[in-house]
Amino acid sequence: MQVKENFEIKPLTTYKIGGKVSKLYLPETLEEFTGLLRELDNYIVLGSCSNVIFSSNGYSGNVILTTEMKNYEIKGTRVYADCGVKDPLLSQKVSELSLSGLEFLIGLPGTIGGAVYMNAGAHGQCIADVLVSCCLFDRVTKEIVFKQKAEMEFSYRHSILDSGRFIVLSAEFELKKAPLEEIKELMDRNLNFRKTIQPSLANPNAGSVFKNPENDSAGRLLEKAGAKTFDMDRVKVWDKHANFIVNKGDATSEDVLELMVKMYNAVKQMYTIELTPEQIFIGDKTEKEEELCNILYRTKAQK
Repeated sequence: MQVKENFEIKPLTTYKIGGKVSKLYLPETLEEFTGLLRELDNYIVLGSCSNVIFSSNGYSGNVILTTEMKNYEIKGTRVYADCGVKDPLLSQKVSELSLSGLEFLIGLPGTIGGAVYMNAGAHGQCIADVLVSCCLFDRVTKEIVFKQKAEMEFSYRHSILDSGRFIVLSAEFELKKAPLEEIKELMDRNLNFRKTIQPSLANPNAGSVFKNPENDSAGRLLEKAGAKTFDMDRVKVWDKHANFIVNKGDATSEDVLELMVKMYNAVKQMYTIELTPEQIFIGDKTEKEEELCNILYRTKAQK
């Protein structure tokens, strides 16, 4: 298992933002991973470092990256995957066997663990549709537990994992046989949509900034509120989709938070709707970042 000290995490994040972490661990097996989870007290678990704003001040603790845990198995229509398996890879592999249900993962730059954590979804599909069960680590008892889909408390961009008690080790899915042409068509449609509307990782970003309010679209609200014109020194709102922030170069985590607050305030003033961030802030905060996070993550700040 690789262990790195005072590691600059910035190159690994999709925002290309982030400072040094005290120690970085890259387990390759479930045994190594669970061993770390039992041994360490102060740690953060990450996958592809997408959907996160990693502090430019770094993190004075341990970070465990799951991306070296790449094992998966396909048995008939059942699929078993470690938490570190890349979303597009698994989507591609099951499609080659005419298995449908994970087409939406083809354009997501994350891992299976992250996809389960946030009940990832796109274009009418989501993880909850196909998940059968999860193998989890219980941070309280330090034991491995299994939970069926009904116990995962799935809802829009939410699961039981939000509580922080459990960590995904692996997941089991049930897919359906479908004509290969239909699967490929759906995957191509998903990719084309992303290429046309959303920024590629050549324009560093972390995906959707805010969750969609019930029966509405965060992108629509932000566009109506004028967010597409928001352009700061080192970050800007993507000109083709108002719910994306792009790092123009050398941006800091504080830059991103400031632009998020500007977007949040614009929608709140026009519609009295308070958007909820989809991106998670990780690491050590400055005083200014603490203030900005208190505005954006108001529910979590109250806990």
